[in-house]
Amino acid sequence: MKSNPSIAYAESNFYKYYVEKGGLSDEQFKQLEPYFEFKEVPHNSYILRQGEICHHTFFVESGLLQAFTLDEKGGEHIIQFAPENWIIADRSSLYFNEPSDYFIKAIEPTIVVYLKKEFAEEATKISTSFACFNDTSLQRNIYFQQKRIHSLLAMTAKERYLSFMEMYPNLILRVPQWMIASYLGITPESLSRVRKEIVSERQKK
Repeated sequence: MKSNPSIAYAESNFYKYYVEKGGLSDEQFKQLEPYFEFKEVPHNSYILRQGEICHHTFFVESGLLQAFTLDEKGGEHIIQFAPENWIIADRSSLYFNEPSDYFIKAIEPTIVVYLKKEFAEEATKISTSFACFNDTSLQRNIYFQQKRIHSLLAMTAKERYLSFMEMYPNLILRVPQWMIASYLGITPESLSRVRKEIVSERQKK
């Protein structure tokens, strides 16, 4: 990975996201400059490996990341995708200084904003708007984790796929089908059957 100083952060998705949603001003952003850095991450490069300590939260400026685990046979189990304007990290490792259970890897050439833990801490101190935004973001993260667990335990393969399309509407053509199947916890063959069933249903309408 290499730093990308050519990006003017005031013109970036990162800046717009935290201004529009986080309520930070330009002056406040300048105070936070020591706590973030833009980096170019090549295709198939890792920004976190299992067993390492996660020291950053990662904001996807452009491109696509995935978080996954490996089972004892080397099988890949995808936990999360992170396209543009998404945030990804191993929070347990980040906040409790524990070795990570996950790998985080670039599926496409990706520009990532590395956020130190101090970014959120300092932003909360200088902006009440950000403090509210950060609390809401944490609650939303818990909400999505609970929905993810529910989908794996209680939903049919078809329901999982429909939920995936709702959450990641632009990823169907960006990632291989086996990755989507891995995320859904089903086989590629089952995914193919589900996709055919959905297409058939839509053609009948």
